[in-house]
Amino acid sequence: MRAALVAGEASGDQLGGALMAGLRAAAPGISFTGVGGPAMRAEGLESLFPYDELSVMGLAEILPRYAHLRRRLLQTVAAVLAARPDVLIGIDSPDFCLRVAARVRAAAPEIRIVHYVAPSVWAWRPGRAKKMAPHVDQVLALLPFEPPWMEAAGMRCDFVGHPVVSGPRATAEGIARLRRDLDLGTGRYLLALPGSRRTEVARLAPVFGAALRELAARRPGLPVVVPVAPGLEREVAELTAGWPQVRLLSGADAATKAAAFGGAAAALAKSGTVSLELAAAGTPMVVAYDMNRLTWAIARAMVRVDTATLVNLIEGETVVPEFLGPACRPGPIAAALAAVLDAPQAQLAALDRTMVALGRDGPPPGQRAAQAVLEGLGA
Repeated sequence: MRAALVAGEASGDQLGGALMAGLRAAAPGISFTGVGGPAMRAEGLESLFPYDELSVMGLAEILPRYAHLRRRLLQTVAAVLAARPDVLIGIDSPDFCLRVAARVRAAAPEIRIVHYVAPSVWAWRPGRAKKMAPHVDQVLALLPFEPPWMEAAGMRCDFVGHPVVSGPRATAEGIARLRRDLDLGTGRYLLALPGSRRTEVARLAPVFGAALRELAARRPGLPVVVPVAPGLEREVAELTAGWPQVRLLSGADAATKAAAFGGAAAALAKSGTVSLELAAAGTPMVVAYDMNRLTWAIARAMVRVDTATLVNLIEGETVVPEFLGPACRPGPIAAALAAVLDAPQAQLAALDRTMVALGRDGPPPGQRAAQAVLEGLGA
């Protein structure tokens, strides 16, 4: 059996590596071709070119590299057609992967085409499902409510679980080590997560800091741990200098980050996938995010759901307090954090249910994805 896989960013590479491991376990002797990063190379892929060449976001960044990206597109299509695999699997990166799929489908309709990570048509641009249906046979979904959206457009769709359920978990020893290293003592501490991009941190840190100062007036003595993304140490240190009892956590490995998440009494986090990491750690949270007013107005016009937090989407109600756009203000955020600290039980139960819904108690997502691909092939 032969499989071609294409991933264009780090998250897709992780999904691809787990999927390849699952495929090799279920179909010994399978061979791989395509594009991927270190996780996929570790499973035996010889990437056609460095996968991070495809990790480009934004019109201003894409235009200068359009000719090069088009060459990589044609190179990938040619390699897939030369390999004549049983299945082509595009992993996220829809702008690139779905273009590859369309060209392969036109040239070799007998090749089965799978796309791993369903586009968020339930949130915005629902027409994307119909556009991809002519050249995608099967979609592997990370969220349990996505299959009906894909199936309505004519594609098979399998919920295979979210990778967050397989992430590292905190240990008692790891939390104790973190407390010693950051001088946190034995009491409660907060986690603050204003983002991993400079623009996010610059916009959110002043609001987060003001909210945490208000909270400190109501709940004194709570240290605040701030994990810092590589390359942002100086900016984060400057932006958090006035925060109460701040502890910066730089250069953390996966186990240390898991300890920071797992040991926190509560978290103030930007909107995004970090909320699922907190949910997996069982850490109650408040979510906040802001943007310029034009971007906010456009987003509100396009988005079809009234929450940006997947825990709330899966629960069907607002169990995680959100403060988005104009609502991202220190006073209400501080009040919500105080309420979560005082009564976390309802949210903790919702976080646990969310992890079960995302596949925590079932087989690992990579194994489930592999089984779904093989079932689609009739293998």
